[in-house]
Amino acid sequence: MRRKPIELAAVATAAVPGLTPTAVSSAPDDAADFDTALLLDSEGKRWRVRSPRHAEASARLETEFLVLRAFAPGIRAELPFLMPTVAGSVRLGALSTFVYSHLAGSTRSVEELTAGPEQLAREIGVALAAIHDLPHALVSNADLPSYTPNEFRQRRLNELDQAATTGKIPPSLLRRWEHALEDVSLWRFNPCVVHGDLHEDNLLVEGHRVTAVTGWTDLRIGDPADDFAWLVASNEQDFVDTVLSCYTESRRDAPDKHLLRRAALSAEFALAQYLVKGIAAGDEAMISEAEGMLETLASDIAEHGGQAISVEPLPSPAAPAATAAAGTVTARTDTADGGSGDSAAAPGRAQGPAAGHPVVAGVTPGIVQPVTVLPIPTPVLPAVQVSPIPDDEPEQGEPAQDEPAQDEEPTPAEPPAKVPSADDTSTAAITVIDVKKP
Repeated sequence: MRRKPIELAAVATAAVPGLTPTAVSSAPDDAADFDTALLLDSEGKRWRVRSPRHAEASARLETEFLVLRAFAPGIRAELPFLMPTVAGSVRLGALSTFVYSHLAGSTRSVEELTAGPEQLAREIGVALAAIHDLPHALVSNADLPSYTPNEFRQRRLNELDQAATTGKIPPSLLRRWEHALEDVSLWRFNPCVVHGDLHEDNLLVEGHRVTAVTGWTDLRIGDPADDFAWLVASNEQDFVDTVLSCYTESRRDAPDKHLLRRAALSAEFALAQYLVKGIAAGDEAMISEAEGMLETLASDIAEHGGQAISVEPLPSPAAPAATAAAGTVTARTDTADGGSGDSAAAPGRAQGPAAGHPVVAGVTPGIVQPVTVLPIPTPVLPAVQVSPIPDDEPEQGEPAQDEPAQDEEPTPAEPPAKVPSADDTSTAAITVIDVKKP
């Protein structure tokens, strides 16, 4: 159930004793997960209230509370921006609402950020580098998720399988994402601390400076490219290049060369995640919106090619079909030069509508790879010749058994013996050679 700003003001008075709101307004946030309001109290102080809309969002706020507690004053002092401080919380049923001390600055749209001065882009790069250089112990001590590159890639593959079961994602996008996720060379990076939910609504800006970063609900150790996804999705390459350049200068460890490719994949895949979330929540408006954005993305990629998200080029979808249809090659009667030929192709050459292109059942002829048809040779078996093994020499005086007469000669009128063929398996095909004959 959505809560109005005036209702959130009433909840804040229960969370922070002595708070007396005098003015209230709505604040930008993730509308699918949170209701948010800004309060002004009787002393002129400002407060921010976040109320979850479902149990999963409430768990994220409770996680953020633990994360913010883990940021000791010494760590906060080294950051180039401010972080929220929890002033109080109240539990309403199964959901927890949190009140934060207000931070200076205001949110800006992506269009306003990208159209801003170069100094603002550099500020964003410095802020990203500071987050990614945070000590890993900050995450591990808070018992937050930690992923190696291969674990993170496998996690995305599992999410892709889940999204595919909805039947609402264009097949071209599924092939594109799966190919990138199976490209192992793309996933060689050094895991670092990642904000996990960084976008324009979680950056507070004042003038040309980033004054604060909020929304620490998804802190983890993982792929730094996730925090660049919202930047890549802006399609403002000059702005992205400036942010990345300053980010690289400020990092202790140099980023990997495929960071922006994975960021583009993360930006596209976020639409599938949004669809799955809408289906899980039973929100028809979210589902319809996600389907529309996915169809638009698929058509844009088909028309313009889209951003590069993998190192290896995506193979043509016709190649597997041609492989699966192997053995159904038939030859055309008209050759490539316009002549005519027999219905069977000559050995070593497949005839078709174009030079060297066979006609494969179920596949468009113009895009099938050439197939070379080779004849299967008939095995040739040698004729069998059996020579008898002679017995031991007979003792003197004993007649030799089965010894042919020395003066026996073949009858001249008898026709010559037939040469046995390789396929002849009868006993007549056996030639007996007398080893004692001179």
